[in-house]
Amino acid sequence: MTDARFLVVLDVDSTLIENEVIEMLADCAGSLGAVAEITERAMSGELDFEQSLRSRVATLEGLPTSCFDEVAAGIRVTRGVPELVGGLHATGGRIGVVSGGFHELLDALADDLDLDHWHANRLEVAEGRLTGRVRGPIVDARAKADALVEWARVAGLPLAQTVAVGDGANDLLMMQAAGLSVAFNARQVVRAAAHVAVDTRDLSQLLPLLGLRG
Repeated sequence: MTDARFLVVLDVDSTLIENEVIEMLADCAGSLGAVAEITERAMSGELDFEQSLRSRVATLEGLPTSCFDEVAAGIRVTRGVPELVGGLHATGGRIGVVSGGFHELLDALADDLDLDHWHANRLEVAEGRLTGRVRGPIVDARAKADALVEWARVAGLPLAQTVAVGDGANDLLMMQAAGLSVAFNARQVVRAAAHVAVDTRDLSQLLPLLGLRG
């Protein structure tokens, strides 16, 4: 490699954060049981992601946007994220996240964590309540891979110096596109496809993999 700079792109739910945001929203809406079942089947690759996302979001119809503050207060960042961000930035590297979740919860979090890039879905709102629909194109597996490639281009980095980190089937295409793919506490379908698996819930464990910490 020409230098020690890397672009690391992470999934959000159960990777950057300990939570599944769609399930937190569903808990507010009283539809947690149905949403959790659909989420599990989608993460295991049994369901098409777009269809599963639209089905889950439909259960949120009528939920007031005031629920965003309640959900945001319950989000827990995975251990080691500040160290990972600091380690990458110290060498001129960049870090981004791409999510099948939602900008309404991700924007403030990404800003607080000093991330360089983030991309997610947007929820449709009318008169202060969720309509049960997603606004704009769905951020699916292909969109995740495209984001990694585009952010590498913007950073002037070859794909060989990119790292994709995820835990579910929706992360497989971006993991294929990256120079290094990391299954983070992942399902078996992801572990089988990744270059390396990290089973400790500490994202600073990525730094030694990149030679950025002994």
